[in-house]
Amino acid sequence: MIEKQKQEAGIGEPKNLEEQALSLVGRDIYEKLVKGYTEKQWGRRATELPSFIIRRLPVRFVYDNNYFNDKYQGIPIGGYTQIIEKMLDGIEVRLGVDFLKNKEALAAEAENIVFTGMIDAYYDYCYGELEYRSLRFETEILDLENYQGNAVVNYTEYEIPYTRIIEHKHFEYGCQGGYGGSGSGVSEKTVITREYPASWSRGDEPYYPMNDEKNNALYERYRELADKEEHVIFGGRLGMYRYYDMHQVVAEALKCVRQAL
Repeated sequence: MIEKQKQEAGIGEPKNLEEQALSLVGRDIYEKLVKGYTEKQWGRRATELPSFIIRRLPVRFVYDNNYFNDKYQGIPIGGYTQIIEKMLDGIEVRLGVDFLKNKEALAAEAENIVFTGMIDAYYDYCYGELEYRSLRFETEILDLENYQGNAVVNYTEYEIPYTRIIEHKHFEYGCQGGYGGSGSGVSEKTVITREYPASWSRGDEPYYPMNDEKNNALYERYRELADKEEHVIFGGRLGMYRYYDMHQVVAEALKCVRQAL
């Protein structure tokens, strides 16, 4: 049926996300699982979004519920916090400091800078603002041992304003023996978070770069400035204006380290 729908779509070279999805999974799955979720996540029609956004997800015809095809997938034992704590052990950390408001003074303290904020903000938006998407979180403590039996459940309907509900105990914390299935929580309460996509304006927290043709062209102008910097490394989704998953961020960080050293 999927093959039949793909042929009916008759798409050779997908020009946007909708065409890419139709050529991968056909109309039924696209309209039930992809279209509504994607349009509320990005705040744009699927026909206005670049095709690569959907290409990062694998299509499989087997009973394998892993997100990607990687051999090893998961969350570090103890979560990411303990990794960051070890990395920062013995290093001075200053919180509540706006680097860009104190750029000259702080830059004078270091031989090299790793900047993971917005690259356009670093250059005081001299070429104009890049576009981002933001998120809003609504967290609730429930008098239930288990709310949804899973760490993350996606809501693909456009009419439901949030994209997913996260139930934190199923990641690791609060579960006996690590990852917990239904009924394994040691607490009689559970914490859930609803995640709402939001438009971004200056002053909001940016989460996702809007990698369409217009924004990528503007980013290239900022990247030309960044390439001239001798003591600044731009990194992460905001510094490199690219949609990275966690494993890609780690790989890119290791690449930057090799180049720097």
